[in-house]
Amino acid sequence: MTLQGPGHTLMLAFLAICALTRAALLWKTGATQVPPALWPGIFAIGLWFDLAVLAWLASPLLLWQALRRKGMVLTPLRKMLRIALCWLAISLLLFGALAEWTFWDEFSTRFNFIAVDYLIYTHEVIGNILESYPVGALLAGIGLAGAALVWTLSARILAVSVTQPRRLVLVGIAIALPLASWYLADSDQMLFSANVYANELAGNGLMTFFAALRRNDLDYDRFYRTVPDAKAHHILATLGVEREELSEALKVDDEEDETFDPRRIPFSRPPRNVVLITVESLSAEFLGSFGNKQGLTPRLDRLANEGLLFTQLYATGTRTVRGLDALTIGLPPIPGQAIARRPGNDHLATVGEVLRRQGIETLFIYGGYGYFDNMNAYFSGNDYQVIDRTDFPKSSVGFANIWGVADEYLFDNTLTQLDRVHASGKPFLAQIMTTSNHRPYTYPDGRIDIPSPGRREGGVKYTDYAIGHFIEQARAKPWFADTLFVIVADHCASAAGKTRLPVPGYHIPLIMYAPKMLKPGRYDRMVSQIDIPPTLIDVMGLRGDEHFFGTSVFEQGKHLPRAFISNYQELGYLKGDRLVVLGPRQRVEMFSIRAGGSAVPVVDDPVLEDEAVAWYQTAFREFKRGELTLP
Repeated sequence: MTLQGPGHTLMLAFLAICALTRAALLWKTGATQVPPALWPGIFAIGLWFDLAVLAWLASPLLLWQALRRKGMVLTPLRKMLRIALCWLAISLLLFGALAEWTFWDEFSTRFNFIAVDYLIYTHEVIGNILESYPVGALLAGIGLAGAALVWTLSARILAVSVTQPRRLVLVGIAIALPLASWYLADSDQMLFSANVYANELAGNGLMTFFAALRRNDLDYDRFYRTVPDAKAHHILATLGVEREELSEALKVDDEEDETFDPRRIPFSRPPRNVVLITVESLSAEFLGSFGNKQGLTPRLDRLANEGLLFTQLYATGTRTVRGLDALTIGLPPIPGQAIARRPGNDHLATVGEVLRRQGIETLFIYGGYGYFDNMNAYFSGNDYQVIDRTDFPKSSVGFANIWGVADEYLFDNTLTQLDRVHASGKPFLAQIMTTSNHRPYTYPDGRIDIPSPGRREGGVKYTDYAIGHFIEQARAKPWFADTLFVIVADHCASAAGKTRLPVPGYHIPLIMYAPKMLKPGRYDRMVSQIDIPPTLIDVMGLRGDEHFFGTSVFEQGKHLPRAFISNYQELGYLKGDRLVVLGPRQRVEMFSIRAGGSAVPVVDDPVLEDEAVAWYQTAFREFKRGELTLP
């Protein structure tokens, strides 16, 4: 039995567009990243996934044919309607192919959790698309291409089936196909090679999108390798991770010396204030301090030379919310959605909560709309004063795009807020989140030598300009001499690579700058983003740093040279030149990280595996059990 007419034609068009999309993405990626030996597997497995998706799409077509009246005559009106519907369907398929191309260009992956998140924040995402691409021309091109295909296939589209299969047979097939697809096809079947690009190319965008939608909240205990709680705690204790209850960590112990010790901490005195600048998508590779020759960051490089530069810091994830998790609660990343986006994330033991209990004013200042990624709710729920673009006077904003005000105007408004807090007599912790280093990469003219829009290079260089301008303005403030400026990225610009967790894709800069208190230098030991919150508390000479999973980098004998890197499903534990990757279905892999960051599979090390499991399992369970919530 075959489907005749528009249904049959649309199915063939779907398979053809999927195959051509896969071929186009393979061409874009290149043979250097995907060896030709993997190409047959890409297209064979890809066809399997395309058919699995087609099983769902064909079901309503089969049901429609089952309900169609026998002997139906195609009147001119019905012909026009059939042509119009086929044009619309093919145009939507072409639009999906274009969307996959642009998504791959940005993330080097099929649709995933990011695409799911983007559907929630349609204002920013649609605005970003309108500001980044010639949308009108692209839509017109899609419409014309769809019309050309419909005209070419019009004879097939207007064909009338001579025979009509039994209706019950069609209904049975319409039900059986999606069920078979549900039980037989799984997105994990994409993992047919050690090359992540090849695995992603084998996928189908619709399937990976809905797989991400279903796995938005992964339960560690259900999907990942575990060990008994007692063993996990023993492992962490052996590593020196003995987290105190916050009530104990904040308690003044007369038998313990709580005074600031400049022999241990490289500051001449504790800073009264901290300004934490979280920079959007600032990979270490953009800075001249890490070998970049493009001259994109002259001001940051000068601050790195005059401050303390951390050369081996790794981000915990690939999204801003992951960075915000790490920089506030100092917790290894948990699988699925970031804590900043989850329910039950208020009144946690964040660095802001810990400092506020000791008289520090805490602020979160964002250049965009803070409802995006639940930032306003998360920070306000944890007792930060939240200030976003809606709080900036209109006269103070000289330029903005869909993601937020240009960074220089964000910093101008930040100065106003810091002056206000200083005038009240209170010390402060201000966390600032930038937006300009983000597509569409637009910014005011005349600031840098790359015209707007300047692609990624322009975004980086403009943000560098804005930070340098901010520091120069801050020098004239009465609070400058007592303030530590911390400049760190939320994540890298891209975490794409041949492996699922490419280590260089998580390498970010960290600069501590306090010219009145801190001598220039370098810190070359491995550091995780989760170590920054306890380090800030320790540097300020305050209590509570021992409550965090991370440790102060200046805590002698306790700081561990290790890092945590992740995407939404894979959880990586980097220690020395070994990387343990924990994945769903209790999958564990181990790699040796070579010079340059390439990863080579090696024989498992049970001790290192257990360490990785102990960290991630304990972090997940403590959040789920509410043990990170303040008493």
